[in-house]
Amino acid sequence: MHDAIVHHSGARMRWVELPGPDPARVYVHGLGATSAPYYAEVAAHPLLPRNRSLLIDLLGFGISDRPQDFAYTLEAHADALAEALRKAGVAGAAVIAHSMGGAVAAVLAARHAELVANLILVDANLDPYPPIPVQPGGSGIASYTEEAFVAEGWKEVRDRVGPHWWSTMRLADPRGLHRTAVSLAQGTTPTMRELLQALPIPRAYLHPEGQAPASAEELRASGVEVLGIPESGHNIMLDNPEAFARTLMALLP
Repeated sequence: MHDAIVHHSGARMRWVELPGPDPARVYVHGLGATSAPYYAEVAAHPLLPRNRSLLIDLLGFGISDRPQDFAYTLEAHADALAEALRKAGVAGAAVIAHSMGGAVAAVLAARHAELVANLILVDANLDPYPPIPVQPGGSGIASYTEEAFVAEGWKEVRDRVGPHWWSTMRLADPRGLHRTAVSLAQGTTPTMRELLQALPIPRAYLHPEGQAPASAEELRASGVEVLGIPESGHNIMLDNPEAFARTLMALLP
């Protein structure tokens, strides 16, 4: 395990690192998740060459610190991630990012271009959406006020998301989880999709087969590879790690 101070409070981001040559691969988790449990099987898959790989947790999540005065916006997450990567000596990396982490990664690539040479988004959030009460994920979390979520709302979310997702969500700071969900619902300006389309690097968007994003043709027109992964749901890397690894093998340098 490695770490780097990324915030004026002294808060550290931490990651599990697999040794190997550059260019590095950086794996970024989704909302309420943590990178090592989601990506370990794929990052060490025998199909993939043994490049240096960082399975990193964003501030407020997993094994990283939980500063209370951090904004937890997509932009703040991207800047903190950039600081961690620079201190880790990473540049020109392939970034593989899931769900909310994909939104952060699109912002990272747009704001810190020298760090990202290849971007692979995994069923990632690309557009803002309305908070909707009683939904299990980010939309439901964002429907609470921050204080209501911290006081009682997290218990209701715990019961909705089920034991698998809760096993990692319970590690998240409640305020950080809520603020991140609110920022994800609000999106960025330009939107994450527009940021992705404007990037001059190789980009891919992976989705469960038969569930292509509404913007698939627009993404393809801007040079983004849009690829369906069979026998998978939202958590593609867990549902079909073999197909996921084969797809990465074809996309990564």
